[in-house]
Amino acid sequence: MGPLVLNTRPDTDSADLIAALDQRGYRHLSAPMLEITFPEPEKSLDTSPYQALIFTSANGVRAFARLSDDRSLPALCVGDATARICRELGFGHIHSANGDIHDLAALIREKIAPASGPLFHPAARKTAGDLGQMLREDGYQIDRQTVYEARACSELPQDALNALIGHDVDTVLFFSPRTAETFVKIIHRYKLQGDLAGVSAICLSPAVQSAISDLTWHRTHVASQPTQEYLLSLLDQSLS
Repeated sequence: MGPLVLNTRPDTDSADLIAALDQRGYRHLSAPMLEITFPEPEKSLDTSPYQALIFTSANGVRAFARLSDDRSLPALCVGDATARICRELGFGHIHSANGDIHDLAALIREKIAPASGPLFHPAARKTAGDLGQMLREDGYQIDRQTVYEARACSELPQDALNALIGHDVDTVLFFSPRTAETFVKIIHRYKLQGDLAGVSAICLSPAVQSAISDLTWHRTHVASQPTQEYLLSLLDQSLS
């Protein structure tokens, strides 16, 4: 049998990843560390005050699509996966930072003039960083609204728990600091620290790697660029 990979991404973000793992011939299990929910909007969003939209996650795009039918505004996206969802939902003017929130801030400074009006940022209650704080001194006005919830899970699915206890998992994939932090808490709760000694971790960024540093791994790896493509390439290299 091939290597067994444990995916920790939320279900809403995992379809492309699972398809890629299948294509590569990896066995895989899912243990989503966050549960994504989209509250029903009370009213449609009036986009007329805004000159552009900021998306720090694909779920932010999905949530915006529930708020408004407007696809005319420029969409500035943290990465290519988020930009792809924008294309699928009909946006025409899309820019990808192909990186993290700091790269997105740099993209906004490059593409958007602060004097031309505010920007709308649909987000979860907890985010990896505060774009408004980063860009405030540059004169940008960012209207950030909570449009979806990302609730941390407290349990492992039974099949993932059995695989970890049975030392069947070869690699765990981590895409965000918060999913990594949640995984660490669950591992301590189940007292599985010793069961990770033979397991490797593939991380999307140094910040993600830092979030799992409390655990003892066989190896940890960080993708050279914070994209799924580079993370999967690193997975291939580590298991070859």
